[in-house]
Amino acid sequence: MKIIVTGSLGHISKPLTEELVQKGHAVTVISSKPEKQKDIDALGAKAAIGSLEDVDFLTTTFTGADAVYTMVPPANYFDHTLDLTAYYRRIGTNYAQAIGQSGLKRVVNLSSVGAHLDKGNGILIGAHDVEQILNNQLPDLAITHMRPVGFYYNLYGFVPMIKQQGFIEANYGAEEELVWVSPIDIAAAIAEEFETPLVGTKVRYVVSDELTGNETARILGAAIGKPDLTWILIPGEQWQRGLEAAGMNPRIAAGLIAMFASQHSGLLTEDYYRNKPAIMGNVKLTDFAKEFAASFKQE
Repeated sequence: MKIIVTGSLGHISKPLTEELVQKGHAVTVISSKPEKQKDIDALGAKAAIGSLEDVDFLTTTFTGADAVYTMVPPANYFDHTLDLTAYYRRIGTNYAQAIGQSGLKRVVNLSSVGAHLDKGNGILIGAHDVEQILNNQLPDLAITHMRPVGFYYNLYGFVPMIKQQGFIEANYGAEEELVWVSPIDIAAAIAEEFETPLVGTKVRYVVSDELTGNETARILGAAIGKPDLTWILIPGEQWQRGLEAAGMNPRIAAGLIAMFASQHSGLLTEDYYRNKPAIMGNVKLTDFAKEFAASFKQE
């Protein structure tokens, strides 16, 4: 198959590209950075250098392909001019237009846990909106919406807190169950979807491990030499003030706190537990903890 991969050589796109190439697919990787071309070539893929904001570029790149992996690249949460919801809707609309104009018939779209909600999910409303844009504008498309749970690498955000305070604090976690996923397991699931015949729309959750906040803290703590590391619940308002004091866009800080509040209440993961995958991924938190420890020591 001729497959287009968006996301340059990011956390998911790089292992996805490696696996697709290994399986014999002809892969084109979209990147906005010309300097990434040599790295893409080194993986045995072809580079398409351009912007997701350019519908003509996307249409040209998609034309003649059998399938595409779509994702919305991370935005700068410290940009006070950023309208995150509008950004997601714009990229989603660009994808829909380019897919429709190119004649593509198969898409695997990176969405998120919580995308089943049209409110109450904080910043994840963007993932919900992209799903709806693709579903509504391309009703004849065979599309899988991948809904991974919480990314392991988001835990890196707690490194300064652990170093300064000696514990993790947030408005979710502690003794409630959290669901985590590795980008490597997400990439494997996406590759599997490309080789699975599909008519219509499908939702697939991806998870690598299920642990409480304190179990998560203990595993990370053991890896960094702090076996008594704990996870403490704090009011959302307190955490939001800290995010804003660090310079985060206040609207995005509020959206993050709302997202984690829905995690704490169970609203965020209700659909995940209704449609929980029968098989978990292979990369457990104990595996990620080794990478976490290496990063912790370097910072």
